[in-house]
Amino acid sequence: MEVCLKRGEELDIANGSLWIYDNEIDWYTDTCVDGGVVDVLDSRRRFVARGFFNARSKIVVRVLTRDREEQIDREFFRRRIESAWNYRRAIGLTNACRVVFGDSDGLPGLTVDKFGDYLSFQIVSLGLENFKQDILGILVELLHPLGIYERNDLQVREKEGLPRRKGCVYGTVPPEVEILEHDAKMLVDIPGGQKTGHFLDQQENRGVLKDYVNQKTVLDLCCCTGGFSVHAGLYGASRVDAVDVSESALELVRRNAARNGVDCVNTLCGNVFDVVHEMVDEGRQYDVVILDPPAFAKSRRVLESAYKGYRELNYRCMKLVRSGGFMLTFSCSQFMTRELFLKMLREAAADSGRQVRLIRELMQSRDHPAAIGEPSALYLKGWVLSIL
Repeated sequence: MEVCLKRGEELDIANGSLWIYDNEIDWYTDTCVDGGVVDVLDSRRRFVARGFFNARSKIVVRVLTRDREEQIDREFFRRRIESAWNYRRAIGLTNACRVVFGDSDGLPGLTVDKFGDYLSFQIVSLGLENFKQDILGILVELLHPLGIYERNDLQVREKEGLPRRKGCVYGTVPPEVEILEHDAKMLVDIPGGQKTGHFLDQQENRGVLKDYVNQKTVLDLCCCTGGFSVHAGLYGASRVDAVDVSESALELVRRNAARNGVDCVNTLCGNVFDVVHEMVDEGRQYDVVILDPPAFAKSRRVLESAYKGYRELNYRCMKLVRSGGFMLTFSCSQFMTRELFLKMLREAAADSGRQVRLIRELMQSRDHPAAIGEPSALYLKGWVLSIL
């Protein structure tokens, strides 16, 4: 089973790209089966890579290896998962972490998160779905979890011809699990929480708050279950206002705050655009503002409107920061590149009439390493800003 690239397209693979799109392919043999393993050839029919094939997806081939001698079997997945887990242990992230981060760990389409003694996973590749039982067995052998939960309730699975499903597939998984993040005890809803249950990609950035919030007033926008809010309280904030559109998320914020003995957190349910607009009109100001919105740009098609949304939110948030205060601002949209994000911040600063300084760049936690050849892997961008 072979896939032949158009002339010159092999350069992307040589430079680290792990995805081969339909418009990059010249031809493929009629023996290629969706979900099967294929060899990728350049225009001169020389071996380039080996990966999973799926003609129903725009990503026709997901590259697994560039080694012609490496076979895709159970042992292959054991080596990759063991390597990924050893890396997380080496950097000291073991209680709660992303164990497997897809392409960056050489396993495109696979996400595995660890919450204490429990695992949550997602598969968005037809080829990987065929190895699901092997993968689950390997996870049990290497990490010895008490339970594994499948969170394959993703719309993107339909593009691969896969059904949506969720449920416990090994052991038992309780409705809530407690994890330890820095000094904070956080409750995680694995079956019903966002993504796989908790936003682990911001784990290390929450620890950054320690340098900025002592005896300060804090506004945490799009707070979800309160990761930033609870850390701010633990690090000495005098008051934290936590805002989210989901009342169920705010209920977990209140419970997480109580679990950590933090009594300075107040919750407000509302649309972030409306809340920020009203606060600016009221002349409200805070020492520290945290803006961590959902991905506005989930496709390139909506990037222009998403850009305007980011700019409006950041402009208004800059006005909410007391002179001499700080703002932590993020984008988790892969299409909002680092350069575009900085351009947006410059325009927002000009609109706000404030003097804004970049003082610290932030990205996803180290358990979400970004493969250097796959720009989309560096999806979380952030900055600490000083507002004068």
